[in-house]
Amino acid sequence: MTSKETPECARCGKCCLADMIAYVTKEDMNRWIREGRTDIIHIIENEQAVWLGDHFVSSRTGRPIYGCPFLEMPDDKFSCSIHETRPGVCRNYAPGSSEICPLWKED
Repeated sequence: MTSKETPECARCGKCCLADMIAYVTKEDMNRWIREGRTDIIHIIENEQAVWLGDHFVSSRTGRPIYGCPFLEMPDDKFSCSIHETRPGVCRNYAPGSSEICPLWKED
């Protein structure tokens, strides 16, 4: 693999354990409104994630948030239930680009 190649995602789900709801942008929300994705908007609005310095909690319930609510495991690999319209933070994530990914290699 050269430094310009991105490895194929291993679908381990580790990058999805970060709560992507906190990183949803106005552009993501506007796209979901245009697409009529009230299912996504409802979850985002109800979660109201708050950063406490080392983890997220729901401002509604006070419970810790341990990952993306759209992460699922229908077989032996993780997948995204909104992959076709996932937020920009997820679209821009390249497998192996951070230390949380098992495909990461230090240069």
